[in-house]
Amino acid sequence: QLSENGRSIYYTTKKKSVSNDWKELKEEFSELGYGHGVVKFSKVWKLNLKTWRTSKLIDNNRVFTDIAVSPNENYCAVVSKPDETLLSGEGWSYIEVHDLISKESTVVTPDGWRASHPAPHGWLDNLEWSQDSRALAFTVGFDGYPAEINVIEQAENNWDLFQLDRPSGVHVDHGLSWKGSSRNLGFVGEEKARQRVYMIKNIKNGKQGKNETLVPGDVVVDHYSFNDSGKQLVVTLSTPDTPHDIYLISTNSVPTRLTQVNPQIEKWNIPNISIFSWQGANGDKAEGILELPDDYDGNSPLPLVVAIHGGPTSASLFQFRFWIYGHGLLPSKGIAVFAPNYRGSTGYGDKFMIDLIGQENAIEVEDILLGVDALIEQGIADPKKLGIMGWSNGGYLTNCIITKDQRFKAASSGAGVLDQVMQWGIEDTPGHVMNYMEGLPWEVPEEYQNGSPLYHLDKVVTPTLIHVGEFDERVPVQHSKTLHRALHIYRDVDCELIIYPGEGHGLTKYSHRLAKLKWDMAWFEKYLLGKYETE
Repeated sequence: QLSENGRSIYYTTKKKSVSNDWKELKEEFSELGYGHGVVKFSKVWKLNLKTWRTSKLIDNNRVFTDIAVSPNENYCAVVSKPDETLLSGEGWSYIEVHDLISKESTVVTPDGWRASHPAPHGWLDNLEWSQDSRALAFTVGFDGYPAEINVIEQAENNWDLFQLDRPSGVHVDHGLSWKGSSRNLGFVGEEKARQRVYMIKNIKNGKQGKNETLVPGDVVVDHYSFNDSGKQLVVTLSTPDTPHDIYLISTNSVPTRLTQVNPQIEKWNIPNISIFSWQGANGDKAEGILELPDDYDGNSPLPLVVAIHGGPTSASLFQFRFWIYGHGLLPSKGIAVFAPNYRGSTGYGDKFMIDLIGQENAIEVEDILLGVDALIEQGIADPKKLGIMGWSNGGYLTNCIITKDQRFKAASSGAGVLDQVMQWGIEDTPGHVMNYMEGLPWEVPEEYQNGSPLYHLDKVVTPTLIHVGEFDERVPVQHSKTLHRALHIYRDVDCELIIYPGEGHGLTKYSHRLAKLKWDMAWFEKYLLGKYETE
């Protein structure tokens, strides 16, 4: 982090430490991997850019995942946890504020603070100091529950901690930022498939003022920044008609585009993108994004691919996006894309999100299939040409749905969970599973089995393309290998397994993204459009 005056850089390094238990053997055979007891602890340093001298500021045998130095450089806040595993951030992390003058430190999220949370597995993130260095904002994020914004405010002899009230119906996503020298706090939030910049005003003395939407309308904002005075706001945003570009937001909230990063888009056949609503499970209203070919006249039904978002604490957004997960390209081939925001999605109110807890592989599957039924009833989707795809939780739901509905003629399952017990045991964030299953495997074994498509693979007839990264720690490769073994060896269902070397949970190499895109296109063109049948 660069200091406010530009004269210093604050940074972290790591030092290896071996605990006293079995220390001699662990040090003798240090080339081996150990489940615990060997940790690379964090140190915080300051580099003076004038003298090029360094000074060590914090070294307390903890691991830091985020640091934030106050503008006056008197304080350094850190998200601190006991070891390097992601798991230790699920409920074992806390925030320390280090006084760089007195050398004293304070844990400002004390023991018992998490007791009031909806789940014990919250993630602390987004540390952001106010310009007067007297208030620190941060988020607490959960799998399956709404994220919250908290503020630590300097009192006479201590730090006071309080939680802010969110704007009604808005999910806190990311991007905390104080506006200039004010106590007005901005953040990026989701509401009904739009992603906007919101602001909570006058946060002081444990109280808050009114809320304001700084960037309204049918927009999806990814990033934003105030200038030092807070009088100007620059954002990156997209709309249903245009991809992301940089915009200046004027005082009347009207965006002025400053860049055109992808001018070639003007020559493309952009799909017609709209909000589609239907009656989901329990008769509740559900919404999703519908992409239709630009020349679709509505006279006949189209082949349809259901593109399911991950998370599930996420949402498909109302924007144009050319993506390897089905959006943008499929409509140009005459295939409609339906991206349902099923139960558990963000931006549709707290209850809509929380309703998924304890009901995975049930209520959200019903939401999605009722959406498909509605598209068929309205003459948009051809019931004989249905496909389905997704990555991460979208891959999991693809696996779930092909065990429940044999109408789908093709599926693309990316990094999808097959068995919840396996997932709890081998993924890097098991709190995710525990939240949705509402307990540990030996406490609620029936819930784990009900939430697992593995036990119903005997019902699968859909040709399935399986993608996974070789080193995926979030949804490890064993799930995809198990699915391939079941379908290819034991069920004789047409399938292919593609393992991307060196990749984790998301595909980062261009060649791998291109491979996924081409494989998916070929798979859906064969099974939905009848291409390659004579080859």
